[in-house]
Amino acid sequence: MTITFKAERREQQGSSASRRLRRAGRFPGIIYGGGKQAAPILLDHNDLFHLLKKEAFHSSLLTAEIDGARETVVLRDVQWHPYKQQVLHIDFQRIDASQPIHIKVPLHFINGETSPAVKLRGCLISHIMTEIDVKCLPADLPEFITVDLANLEEGYALHVSHLALPKGVELAHHAEGDPVVVNAQQSHTAPVDEETEGGAGTASA
Repeated sequence: MTITFKAERREQQGSSASRRLRRAGRFPGIIYGGGKQAAPILLDHNDLFHLLKKEAFHSSLLTAEIDGARETVVLRDVQWHPYKQQVLHIDFQRIDASQPIHIKVPLHFINGETSPAVKLRGCLISHIMTEIDVKCLPADLPEFITVDLANLEEGYALHVSHLALPKGVELAHHAEGDPVVVNAQQSHTAPVDEETEGGAGTASA
């Protein structure tokens, strides 16, 4: 998937200039890295707000069109207003096609409803992780990683070591051991006592 957004170079900087931009429906950002000088930019708030709602925008290679020039970047950070649905600032990093990148990729879970844990045992599946940090060349970056739960049984878990990664993609998680991605456990709903159900307050003869 190719996602393109437009921006323009930002000349005026400072908090007062940023406030004027936001009142005009725009907000500041920056593009850095790639052996080049950091470039302050301006973006349309409405356009970027809708792009930020897309999962792929957070984990894909993006094309930034800046005053007619194009650069390949990835999203690195977004600063939101404390209580408004308003983007205050955004950071992008330039990508070198010859250099590996570290980025978080979403996990897509399939076949959970037909797994033995759910279908035969009525278990609840807990998604401990919903994304994973990977390392790969930009050309090998997957939009997401599929986690197949078809064989998940009660009391068992899938760990990061069980994930099937696309060619050229390596795990880059920083936790110790082998973190759990998903597990299946019985719910702890208390059974109904049929003898006392509806019998409260009945006097004995």
